[in-house]
Amino acid sequence: MTRKKTHTHNGENTSEFIDRYSSVSSSCSSLERETFTIWMKSLVFHGNGCTVYNSGGEVVFRVDNYQERCRSEVFLMDSSGKVLFSIKRKKLGIFGCWEGIKWSNNSKGIKNKGRPCFQVRRNRRIFSRDILSCRVNLKFDENMGSYYRIIGLEGKSTLKIIDFSGQLLAEAVRKQSLGVALGEDVLKLTVEPQVDQSLIMALVTVYGSINNKL
Repeated sequence: MTRKKTHTHNGENTSEFIDRYSSVSSSCSSLERETFTIWMKSLVFHGNGCTVYNSGGEVVFRVDNYQERCRSEVFLMDSSGKVLFSIKRKKLGIFGCWEGIKWSNNSKGIKNKGRPCFQVRRNRRIFSRDILSCRVNLKFDENMGSYYRIIGLEGKSTLKIIDFSGQLLAEAVRKQSLGVALGEDVLKLTVEPQVDQSLIMALVTVYGSINNKL
């Protein structure tokens, strides 16, 4: 499926950028819009974290901090517990920053940490104290200078993730059942086609850490 928008960035349009990113990151993406349910609870008893289910009710991602909240490093895993990203907070400036490292298998099947592939920084509050805005620098290709933005509300789990052109990549809202909104710890995450779902979940994890939800 090809995106119709033709915003340009460093000489290439949005579709070319997405195709290039997919080939570099070996992304877990879909040709269709996908919907997930995020439950801001860990599968581990008395643990902290979150669990992500696909539309079929299967666990696809999880974050388990066990009994420690607001850790300086958290791990995004798949359903079997294999680490996909490690996310580490670094004390830098007023707000600090978060770095995401994508893990991969080597030739022997052993998980290895790679280089940081993104960095998230909070923007200073200018227009409203309630709006929480973050810039995501994508570091898989240093020559591209590409970035995403995370936009949400202070203390809330709902958010939007947009690309450099303002195009929506993913959105998390409170989930509803029979027209009734569920608790604030149950979200519906919608990820647009050809967008790396594991990267989106890594950014959702960072956002939860910023809001002290994880």
